[in-house]
Amino acid sequence: MGIYPTSKALEIAQEQELDLVEISPNAEPPVCKVMDYKKFVYEQKKREKAIKAKASKVVVKEIRFGPNTDDHDYEFKKKHAQKFLEEGAKLKAYVFFKGRSIIYKDQGQILLLRLAQDLEDFGKVEQMPKLEGKRMIMFMAPKKTK
Repeated sequence: MGIYPTSKALEIAQEQELDLVEISPNAEPPVCKVMDYKKFVYEQKKREKAIKAKASKVVVKEIRFGPNTDDHDYEFKKKHAQKFLEEGAKLKAYVFFKGRSIIYKDQGQILLLRLAQDLEDFGKVEQMPKLEGKRMIMFMAPKKTK
């Protein structure tokens, strides 16, 4: 290995029946390497695929409430929300206001805050309840498990 002019490097690559691959073109002088280009591309794709597989995909689960959801339904949905957070998924809880039920905005907010309080052992609130059109939305993220 050494520093060679381009013509000499090309000659060496042809003698070994390999390719001359430019590694960093912006360096002064440009850095090249004698190698099998197809193998290099294959290895690179393999590395990228491994990195992609390790990256965690964020799953968002939704739970819908009405402004006048009774206790039994609330408990049932709370159990599902707890399960989602334990599995590591983010939770999007929202209250959907149909027709004139928008007058119960404060009841919807109380419901979502109650849910956040009941699930504080399993997740933390990312976004406090916020009214967007006919929906009041709150996001929760799972707590990191050690």
